[in-house]
Amino acid sequence: MLKIRLSKFGAKNAPTYRIVVSEARSKRDGKNLDKLGFYNPTAPNPKKFSYDKEKYTAWIKKGAKPTKAVVDMIKGKYIFKKYEPKKEIVEKPKENENNP
Repeated sequence: MLKIRLSKFGAKNAPTYRIVVSEARSKRDGKNLDKLGFYNPTAPNPKKFSYDKEKYTAWIKKGAKPTKAVVDMIKGKYIFKKYEPKKEIVEKPKENENNP
């Protein structure tokens, strides 16, 4: 099964993505059959997004399924969320007033 999905490129903390056609079971950054476009979320507004409409529709006709992120990007509804890990909450032990 073929997927139209994002493949990550770029430096650490400055990601850029390519919109590619690849086998569904292959790695995210693995072998690609075709490059359809790119997306740069770190660019100043507006975010840089471009894709080849003719190639996209041709791959859809061949049976490739786009991921939710790619569909939302094409519709203009995609929101890039930078990963921020949750901070662990460390509880301090309560001090007893009765203990000397």
